[in-house]
Amino acid sequence: MKFARILIVDDETIARENLTHILQKEGYITADAPNGRNALKKLEKEEFDLVLTDLKMDQMDGLELLERVKSDYPDTEVIIITGYATVSSAVDAMQRGAYHYIAKPFNFNELRILVKRALEKRALKKELIDLRHRVEGTRALPLVIGKSPKMVELQELVKQVAAADCSVLIQGETGTGKELIAKTIHALSPRARERFLAVNCGAFNEDLLSNELFGHEKEAFTGAQKDRAGLLEAAAGGTIFLDEISETPLSMQVKLLRVLQEKRLIRVGGTREIPIDIRVIAATNKDLKETIQQGRFRQDLYYRLNVITLRVPCLSERKDDIPLLCRHFLEKYSMAQGKKVEEISTRALDILMNYEYPGNIRELENIIERAVTLSNGPRIRVEHLPSDLQQMIVRVLRPMDRKFVTLEEKEKEYILWVLHKVGGNRSRAAEILNIDRASLWRKLKKYEAESS
Repeated sequence: MKFARILIVDDETIARENLTHILQKEGYITADAPNGRNALKKLEKEEFDLVLTDLKMDQMDGLELLERVKSDYPDTEVIIITGYATVSSAVDAMQRGAYHYIAKPFNFNELRILVKRALEKRALKKELIDLRHRVEGTRALPLVIGKSPKMVELQELVKQVAAADCSVLIQGETGTGKELIAKTIHALSPRARERFLAVNCGAFNEDLLSNELFGHEKEAFTGAQKDRAGLLEAAAGGTIFLDEISETPLSMQVKLLRVLQEKRLIRVGGTREIPIDIRVIAATNKDLKETIQQGRFRQDLYYRLNVITLRVPCLSERKDDIPLLCRHFLEKYSMAQGKKVEEISTRALDILMNYEYPGNIRELENIIERAVTLSNGPRIRVEHLPSDLQQMIVRVLRPMDRKFVTLEEKEKEYILWVLHKVGGNRSRAAEILNIDRASLWRKLKKYEAESS
């Protein structure tokens, strides 16, 4: 986050000058203040992304300044710097909302990394705020989170497709957010003021699905005491979303094809044709072309639905979006549970960034919800993650951490990578690594001890 604005607060001139020199070399814009009161005056006039403040100062100490900053400028991050390092003051600072705490004398490279990460957290907050402002200005548009190239491309396609009143087929793995994309298309379309109704075609047998979609006439079957409109009628003027379309029985596919072609339907037990005006968006996690070859899906229905096809990338294809998604879910579940869980530790985020997510975004959301539930402080740590993820502690070496690594460190990194790729199966990992299982077990115990 180059050109970020950082306010340095310290009552020692030489300390302010040193920090200014270090941070300006990194491309940051800095200002300084000799005490807390002076710092608050500067904050009233200018916006700062980060405040670096000494703990022990006259007039107003660093903890009091921290409280004022988090109260009046909650999105501004604060790092406490002190020569009076104690466990109690560190805990106090973190509980009051400090991003981190660093003791003098500190390593300049460590400070650079800490500042970079605090500013990354601030940038994620700003991105979410920008997204929400855009949502408020677009008729409650569903929040599609993503800045990765594949998601930006998809978002542009969604805007184009929304304006064209044609059928759309959305393909993607389970948990990728296909229904959210469908809702976005509806919200951006000329039909936005009408209803959006969704039905999971795989959740009903043929009779129930027919009744759900087409409705029924009075006395069409036992218990049908009055006429009932189905979802296709209820969505008149709007959009019907047919999820898991590949699970629809073949006989039902014939009926759906007729509705798409004729724009008319007949209720169960009825004879009267009812005209309908709807847009159909279908979704599937299967390859429909393969399903057609297997004789389980009609080719003519496929062509009717497949006017436009959108593919939603799985989470492993858009890992750059994981921090932003984590921040969104962190805020969502912290608010829902009445907690102040504000961040994820570096080690925990490393694990989340290197996991493959077979359940995609839905799985990530469940992981964050669980972590918020288990957390007892402002930060999600490794121990708050599911046990299978804790076993794959992967240290991601960044250029800023160090220029060279030892052979032992590279061995550790490779062993953990192999273990991750085989889903934690130690026997399989030992086989690939060409070592016995006992040797692998000893190495993993050593890594766990180093990480604790």
